[in-house]
Amino acid sequence: MKTIIEQDTTEGLESLIGETVTIFCALYFYTGKLIGVSSTCVKLQDPYIVYETGSFTENAWKDAQKMPHKYWYISMGMIESFGIMK
Repeated sequence: MKTIIEQDTTEGLESLIGETVTIFCALYFYTGKLIGVSSTCVKLQDPYIVYETGSFTENAWKDAQKMPHKYWYISMGMIESFGIMK
């Protein structure tokens, strides 16, 4: 039998709640304030879709467009990587 001994929320998506994150998905990149994480999706506030990154060392995206909604949900199954970037 497998049991959970300890839950560590200092790692992974949950540790980034409240931060502006960039999420690399199978088709697109998204950025916004991470306000929710569940087993099926994440919730971004004030989301942008990033069409062109430009140099990763720059402070701004070359082409990031504001989405016309206050919130956007991303399926966990589509996420390839994530973190705080710009």
